Amino acid sequence: MQRQSIVTIIDLGTDKCVTLIAAITPETRELQVIGVSAVPSRGMRKSQIVDLEDVMNTITESLDAAERMAGCEVHSAMISISGTTIASQNSKGVVAVASPTQEITSEDVSRVLEAARAVSLPSAREIIHVIPRDFAVDSQQGIKDPVGMTGIRLESEAHIITAQTTSLKNLSKIVQDLGLQLDGFVFSGLASAEVMLSETEKELGVVLVDIGAGSTSVCAYVEGALTYSGVLPIGARHITQDIALGCRISLDSAEKVKLALSHDPGLNMRPNPGESKEEFKKRQKLEDMLDLQALGIDDSQEPLSKRTLLEGIMLPRMKEMFTLIEKDLQKQHVMTSVPAGLVLSGGGAETVGIVEVAKRTLNLPARVGKPVELKGLIDDIQKPSYATSIGLLIYAAKKHRSTPVKTSIDLSGIFKNVKLGTLPGKITHLVKSLLP
Repeated sequence: MQRQSIVTIIDLGTDKCVTLIAAITPETRELQVIGVSAVPSRGMRKSQIVDLEDVMNTITESLDAAERMAGCEVHSAMISISGTTIASQNSKGVVAVASPTQEITSEDVSRVLEAARAVSLPSAREIIHVIPRDFAVDSQQGIKDPVGMTGIRLESEAHIITAQTTSLKNLSKIVQDLGLQLDGFVFSGLASAEVMLSETEKELGVVLVDIGAGSTSVCAYVEGALTYSGVLPIGARHITQDIALGCRISLDSAEKVKLALSHDPGLNMRPNPGESKEEFKKRQKLEDMLDLQALGIDDSQEPLSKRTLLEGIMLPRMKEMFTLIEKDLQKQHVMTSVPAGLVLSGGGAETVGIVEVAKRTLNLPARVGKPVELKGLIDDIQKPSYATSIGLLIYAAKKHRSTPVKTSIDLSGIFKNVKLGTLPGKITHLVKSLLP
């Protein structure tokens, strides 16, 4: 039986740090989750590290818990990166086809992507992704895979995602100090798109909006190719802060209120058959009061109105969020090229009313995405708030290359049937036969 390959990812966010460990069966290449851990993040603000030691302790705690569940020790990991330091641009590269037969090979594709990669960047920035958008062979445009085609001139358009060098160095330092090998960085929005978007949506034109606690990642696909990537400094925690300020309660209590509203069926009440308008209004008024004690909130407050919370506090903040996204997309000239609309992911996608706000603000279709199904210990992670973690795992599995197993030389056959007492004589005879 062949040994399973192990892949590990660490999704470090503002709200939580998720570690997933999965095994890849060599024969089937199936991915099975064997270790899961999610712990509250410390030392992070708006997807940026603000306390190195706290972040290291957070990752250590998450990694240890996942290793205990998986029953194995991790030696390397892929890590997510986000924050407003993420930027993107599109670039072109041109090369001559090297083969005398003028047949394009994978080496030509690598060379043209390297040519596209050669962009002018400030010294404080570093490239983390070079994603081919499409290719052109001589005068033929829009080719997805040119390998095997015949031509003289190969062109490529690539989408380049960059991050701040200091952010990458800080994360690298933490991973190395934990004794792990870094398998690479992946932009969190790209990881979410891996599992939340269908190929049909990408072809039509779609925008992935990954709403985290401290920031929102945006990835826009036009005609099947990634056209724009960016991060906005606003997230679901801003909604929580607004509730805390508006109701004069703690942040923890405000988070409980937000979650309670997001899972409250009473906000979509309908009249019962045969119920009069007065009876319905009376029932609606009773249902509108939020019982804080039932949520375990001891703050001495009057009962809160669900409608007031939703329409007076939460919806204005969500509208602001999608107005910023709209401005961002208009700036990149992609608003008219994404008829498939918005796909929402991340923990913020589960907020009550967010889909309706997205539809009204951008005048585009919107839905909450559902991550692709995995095998193994997935009961707690098969939801939008873990989209980045699942996408990161699939991304890592695709990039994974099995490390060759070191084999020792088998010497048993050389000395087979040789008695211990005659061994020195045999060696002496062998040495003499080699001498002139």
